Amino acid sequence: MRALTRACPDDRSGARAVAALAAAGLLIAGVTVAAAAPASAEPSAVVISQVYGGGGNSGAPYTNDYVELFNRGAAAISLDGWSLQYTSATGTGQFGSQKQNLSGSLAPGQYHLIQLSAGSTPSGALPSADTVGALSLSATAGKVALVRSTTGLACNGGSSPCTPEQAAQIADLVGYGTANYFEGPAAAPGLSNSTAAVRAGGGCADTDDNAADFTAGTPAPRNTATPPAPCGVASPSPSASPSGSPSASPTPSPTPTPTGDPCDLPANRQIAEVQGSGDASPLAGQTVRVEGIVTGDFQETGQQSGFYFQDPTPDSDPATSDGLFAFARASFKDVKAGDRVLVTGRVTEFNGLTELSPVTAVDVCGTGTINPKAYDLPLAGGATFEPYENVLVTFPEPLTVTDHYNLGRYGEVTLAAGGRLFQPTDRKGVDPALDARRSLLVDDGSNTENPATIPYTTPQTVRLGDSAAGVTGVLSYGFGAYRLEPTKPISFLRTNPRLPAPAPVGGNVRVASLNTLNWFTTLGSRGANTAEEQQRQLKKIVATLKGLDADVVGLMEVENNGQTALNALVAALNAEVGAGTYAALTHPYPGTDAIHVAAIYKPAKLAPVGATRSSADPVFRRPPLIQTFRRVGGGQPFTLLVNHFKSKGCDEEATGGDTDQGDGQSCYNAERVRQAKAVLGLVDSMDLPNPLVIGDLNAYGEEDPIHTLEAGGLTSLSKRFVPEAQLYSYLFDGLSGELDHAMAGKQLVKRVTGATIWHVNADEPRILDYNLEFNPPSLYRPDAFRSSDHDPLLIGLNLPGGKG
Repeated sequence: MRALTRACPDDRSGARAVAALAAAGLLIAGVTVAAAAPASAEPSAVVISQVYGGGGNSGAPYTNDYVELFNRGAAAISLDGWSLQYTSATGTGQFGSQKQNLSGSLAPGQYHLIQLSAGSTPSGALPSADTVGALSLSATAGKVALVRSTTGLACNGGSSPCTPEQAAQIADLVGYGTANYFEGPAAAPGLSNSTAAVRAGGGCADTDDNAADFTAGTPAPRNTATPPAPCGVASPSPSASPSGSPSASPTPSPTPTPTGDPCDLPANRQIAEVQGSGDASPLAGQTVRVEGIVTGDFQETGQQSGFYFQDPTPDSDPATSDGLFAFARASFKDVKAGDRVLVTGRVTEFNGLTELSPVTAVDVCGTGTINPKAYDLPLAGGATFEPYENVLVTFPEPLTVTDHYNLGRYGEVTLAAGGRLFQPTDRKGVDPALDARRSLLVDDGSNTENPATIPYTTPQTVRLGDSAAGVTGVLSYGFGAYRLEPTKPISFLRTNPRLPAPAPVGGNVRVASLNTLNWFTTLGSRGANTAEEQQRQLKKIVATLKGLDADVVGLMEVENNGQTALNALVAALNAEVGAGTYAALTHPYPGTDAIHVAAIYKPAKLAPVGATRSSADPVFRRPPLIQTFRRVGGGQPFTLLVNHFKSKGCDEEATGGDTDQGDGQSCYNAERVRQAKAVLGLVDSMDLPNPLVIGDLNAYGEEDPIHTLEAGGLTSLSKRFVPEAQLYSYLFDGLSGELDHAMAGKQLVKRVTGATIWHVNADEPRILDYNLEFNPPSLYRPDAFRSSDHDPLLIGLNLPGGKG
């Protein structure tokens, strides 16, 4: 259920985890990952109950620093696979640089003492520690994170913001003193050699506000031998309104819970009052008791650890939502859809979602029915889903899959009314504001990363362009986006079926263009990490080339290691289609980049005319490959120019006109224009007959580089021959568009019989590729589908003369 940062089109350091993509410097300008304080950890039953960093200093009561943990939940919690991580209050060090792995189990109300480094002035000894480590805490200010992983977090919340994925691993966070990363509006108090940060209520208090939950007090470490102190069910009594809230008369506190039926204790607030008419609750921080019918049960481990419930008697204000989320696991109180519940808890804004957390009572008091509210997309201009937050809704209209980038990682897909979404610079008439309003992010009700069972993969894996009607669930919010948590299965119709072969293009010569997505024979570089992955990748690329059955193919993203990677690909291909069917050209000037362009051809169909040429112009980071061909036996020649223009990724090298100009063309657009002009210059200076410019130009159809080539006399064959609905080759950020082009000179256009884009890659989710890390083994097939992230193009030419 997470949102994650995307890599910009092209130049990936591998089809790997997003962390690797971001490390390659491929973020679009203006798209950053930030988690500025205040922060909020993913809720956990185990919390940090004390922090002490003055151990062994002058006047310290103890020789060692320590951190105390406490289980404030209602069930035992295993600490196996967890860790304690620390970094300075405002420095540049990462959490992972100081890490202590944990183990064992905590019963409800039990403490766990972690003994840390000792100072130079011996004093009192700590009670027997449950874990002994060597972390060195500051006596006055710092940041301590309890992490649900033993992997060190490569962030510090300040100079290195924690991504949503990293923050989701943090079970609890305590920033104290001058810390720049903490829970709530302010950090816990500054400490000293003689004071510790002590969580209120014996460890039970947890409002996601370090300043409110902690005081600076006398260090009093407790361990698993300390008598357990389970957190009891508190009597519901609303707190006073926070400072700055309207001065309304306080709601009288309800009477204590009676000794009889807890359902006799009525609600003291309506859900609409809790939600209010704005983005945040007017009752945030107050304890309330509300009533509703359970509409979505997501309590289990790996789900959302709570449930949604909705008022069956909503108020008359359309601006107020009538649904609420209760952060209460099944171990606290197991509920199911249709239960009428009375819930007592503290009103909290967590990641933008209004919820009750902590919940102190869930009483099931009968059953009821909530009918989903019908909703038609697009949203009205200026409107949001806020009035429907936590509400059960249904979308009767057909919705089309327009993004599945996070399907395997977080179980997310994005749907849109009125068909898929396109890049605004790819074609005319795209309205980005309207497209945003007609989109719906659909989650899977889980917060598990890389789940073993991925939704929407049976009976077949969902593709872009597939559709579903009657999508129903609860509208939630998190990680910067409204999201639907389905409450009934979604059945996708194959409205964009796979084509086992490209559409016919005619002619007597077939020309193809294919970005291989880093075909490398060097393991652990940009492509495969292991020999097994490499063979899986190779089989998919070979299946694609076999299906294209082109007479000549321009290739991008082949490892620049001489002919080694290219020859390995040709050998594998010929093993499938017959010895000697394809031969490889040798690039005369491949450049110094890790990847280069290449070409293979059928000697029985085409004969090279003259030497293979290129350009030493420094404008080309990956110099083009230029080769003139004739059909075997003679006839009219044509010249293939294989290109791979500079990617859109922004980095510190982008200056002047190469920085993002805010026009949708991203960084290095000016360089791509210079490369387009240089290609036209090569056509003229080399007097190339019948030029055919192909390749990954990293520019969408209505961007400046394409317009430059068109103004220079070249014609886009895909624009001429491919229907607009099929005119795309790449998916980025949920928007389809064409980065891969074939552009012909004026005379050659007359010889073009057809062009098609074979949608074997962009429409397919990345969980189908060759990678082994997180992809379910059952989904891999040695076929063309998801052999790359770019779709191949196929062109038909009818050239006179020659034979065959």
